[in-house]
Amino acid sequence: MNINATLFAQAIVFAILVLFTMKFVWPPIAKALDERALKISEGLAASEKAKTELAGANKRVEEELSKSRNESATRLADAERRAQMLIEDAKGRATDEASKIVAAARQEAEQQVVKAREALREEVAALAVKGAEQILKREVNAGVHAELLGRLKAEL
Repeated sequence: MNINATLFAQAIVFAILVLFTMKFVWPPIAKALDERALKISEGLAASEKAKTELAGANKRVEEELSKSRNESATRLADAERRAQMLIEDAKGRATDEASKIVAAARQEAEQQVVKAREALREEVAALAVKGAEQILKREVNAGVHAELLGRLKAEL
């Protein structure tokens, strides 16, 4: 065999193999590689998008937590303020009520003092009349001496 013919035949077989590979084998492999690269790039894009969305969600969560904390602090301060107002109001009402009770007690005490004075005057007048009766050894007529007894009562 001639080396040139063998080399020429091998070159033709190699060319046919390259053409067959380029026509039937390479396109499915290239397509599979392109699909795989596309899936990887889509996965990377989805991953980046998910990271961005996660960062946004974390930011919204932090904002909501901060807002909730502020709102709860505001509500707590309002509740404390209301409690203080209720306490002050109750103290004011209690002070007013105590003042009324003290005033009523004073007025009642004054009335009792006046009544006691009147009763004492009556008793002193009666004792004076009895004393005068015993001194005079006769009975004093209260009806006749009413004016005199009234003056005596007023002086006492």
